[in-house]
Amino acid sequence: MFYLHCTQKLLKRLNPEVVEIGRSTTTLGNWYATVLPWKPQIAMLVNERTLVPALMPLAPAADLTKRFPGALADILAAHGVPDSFIESEISQMQAIKYARTQNRSIVGIMTQFAYLAEAYRVGDKNNDLIALSLRLAHTPCSPLYKGPVFPDRALKELTGDRGAVA
Repeated sequence: MFYLHCTQKLLKRLNPEVVEIGRSTTTLGNWYATVLPWKPQIAMLVNERTLVPALMPLAPAADLTKRFPGALADILAAHGVPDSFIESEISQMQAIKYARTQNRSIVGIMTQFAYLAEAYRVGDKNNDLIALSLRLAHTPCSPLYKGPVFPDRALKELTGDRGAVA
């Protein structure tokens, strides 16, 4: 079980029951989510612990949380995360509770990722959301400056792979 902290814009789209946050049972922990107003619209989710971004189609919005574990599995695999970690994480993600955003630092990171994603998408004419997620994960993030600096490196440390990041 984990908490999905949604921006007000996304909460209006999903209209879920919003609860007070508690403790996540997943290793990655909670996620933050917003909507990118592209055509078609994209959901951008950012992990609270590692700041790893995950981009996926928003539509159908009602199924977003059902589709997210599968999309995350693909992104984690593209990062080279061990299959055992992915399976364990996804199995614990079956229960999702919605909460409002609380960490302004992560909301700021999401805003920065949104600007970068738009620039990369337009500049590269790239619509591959996994490739775009991987590219964003190699962006230095100030909340990580005392450690791995990059979200992809933070993910590698968390999953036990201390080797070099591609």
